[in-house]
Amino acid sequence: MIRLTIYSRPGCHLCEVMKAAVDRVLPVVGMAVAVEEIDISTDPELEARYGVEIPVLVLDGRKVAKYRVSDDELTRMLRGRSTCS
Repeated sequence: MIRLTIYSRPGCHLCEVMKAAVDRVLPVVGMAVAVEEIDISTDPELEARYGVEIPVLVLDGRKVAKYRVSDDELTRMLRGRSTCS
């Protein structure tokens, strides 16, 4: 199963935009994808690591985007990941 992790914090507009892109793309690609959202504000180590560089999108443990990701970019990443499995 493909894993997507979104590092974000409450009140982050760009985080909401990225989550919306994930919500739009997943039904289109039709793959099994586990999505985890992690609030960095609850963990001092994550806050120090990511700070203002959120949102961060991680695909199967590899950082693939920060701040923004388009629907097309995310679709390509996910489809590319499925051919690598």
